Amino acid sequence: MYNELKELTLAEQVETITKKLISIPSVNGTKGEVNVADFIQQTLFTFPYFKQHPMNVWAQPIPGDPLGRKNIFAFIRGKYASPKTVIFHAHIDTVGIEDYGSLKKDALNPDALEAFFSNYSFDQQVQHDARSGDWLFGRGAVDMQSGIAVHLANVLYISEHLDELPGNILLMLNPDEESQHAGVQSAISELKRLSVQENLEFVAAINDDFITPLYEGDVTRYIYTGAAGKLLPCFYIYGREVHVGDTLTGIDPNVIASELTRRIHNNLDLAERIKGELCMPPTCLFQRDTKENYNVQTAKSSYLYFNYFIYERMAKEVMDMLTAIAIEACSEVEHASYERYQTFLKQTGFPPKPLLWNIEVTTLADFIDELERKGIDTASCTKAVVRENKGTELRMLCFKVVEALQQLDPDKKPRVILFFAPPYLPHNHLKEDNIRDRALLQVIETVAAEMEEETKETFVVKKFFPYLADGSFLSLHESDEEILSLIRNIPEWDSIGRTPFKDIRELNIASINMGVYGKDGHQWTERVYKPYTFHVLPKLIRKTAIRLLTEQLVVSK
Repeated sequence: MYNELKELTLAEQVETITKKLISIPSVNGTKGEVNVADFIQQTLFTFPYFKQHPMNVWAQPIPGDPLGRKNIFAFIRGKYASPKTVIFHAHIDTVGIEDYGSLKKDALNPDALEAFFSNYSFDQQVQHDARSGDWLFGRGAVDMQSGIAVHLANVLYISEHLDELPGNILLMLNPDEESQHAGVQSAISELKRLSVQENLEFVAAINDDFITPLYEGDVTRYIYTGAAGKLLPCFYIYGREVHVGDTLTGIDPNVIASELTRRIHNNLDLAERIKGELCMPPTCLFQRDTKENYNVQTAKSSYLYFNYFIYERMAKEVMDMLTAIAIEACSEVEHASYERYQTFLKQTGFPPKPLLWNIEVTTLADFIDELERKGIDTASCTKAVVRENKGTELRMLCFKVVEALQQLDPDKKPRVILFFAPPYLPHNHLKEDNIRDRALLQVIETVAAEMEEETKETFVVKKFFPYLADGSFLSLHESDEEILSLIRNIPEWDSIGRTPFKDIRELNIASINMGVYGKDGHQWTERVYKPYTFHVLPKLIRKTAIRLLTEQLVVSK
């Protein structure tokens, strides 16, 4: 690969590598993630520096991964001995290509897609971009094979200009960002090993996950000094099933689920409000009952979960808010059900049945405590569920665990149980009252101002990368007590959890995102803007890294 790159300009190198990476199918959850990792590793071995130092490129297998996926690392030691190290990181997986429809065969062919979209009159903006020659199309073009390419081109440049490097660069490329973040979470142990055995001090980590216009006409290049977090709050809803000829005496879990969704989905009052930041509201990702076949009985239970971004809030705050909403929703359903039943009795003249309309609302942690106070062994039950359902999708496994606990209740009361399921992503950002963070922020703002003057681009520094990113796992703001509250509400955390909270807290690596620029990530019109991504961004990242290594920054907490 080096022979193809050595005579090219930096921008040409980035474009060449981007196209090579796009051409390799690397859809999350497939062997393609292994294939693209192998290609990257072999590419690094062709660089002269790594030919001389082959031990400085290595793979770290993800423990227990059924696909054999792995993290790829490469280390460049500066000319002058220093423990200070900046991490370049990116993810190597993409989402699927089903959305390309009849164009699936060309989803990984930027040239064919450019030709197609040049004649695509159904979207004038896409057609204009394709005809301009400034945009490169294809799955992974912006999310984020171009980001890997930027890092690889910078690694090549730095390895050939060691006299410009006042510290060290560690390249870290991870699979599984689009799903469970298993790659970066596994990589934490390797970062910990390097910090101890090689005495490395990680000044910061620079991710280049994609940035995009936030509104029509927006040409700002955003730099983010942190990452939004994510919770997946879940509702297991247990009702009172009845025959369809007697529905007014039942408690339908689907009605409760619908009321919860109405109150939570895209509710802007539940979104955090932080000046200058894009904070998104919770979104319903899954809602269905547990009936598997047709019959004339109403559903016994329903599953419901939401994507919930967190920026400064902690998990307990979210749990408390959603518990209050669930209580209000259930009260509404109770009242409406009772009123309808009373109206029905008046219309029919039937005598009333001795029915209770109460719907209990509880958290998983409180429900387990309640069962154990009754002398019920919950641990044996939940571990058996995990053991008997190996390979089950994690969210469904969590619901099965909670469902099994509900069955232990001798009263079988209608109930809503709130809990969290994976993935959990911590939130983090630079804090102005922290000496280290303030110094890092000053360097970033200084470099951005210099690059703005040099390139005439407009840069704005913000706190939170507004989408999900691996940088969430590099530092931790929650206290031990807050983490304990979180994991007590995740079913069988000891069996399914993989987040190394202790090591993340000890590493405490600042997470910066200077992203490739493009449009329509995760869409069939996905494309990356070449003038900025291939020409400006590599220099911005390299200049920031060198400045961070040069400044006398406090690395520890």
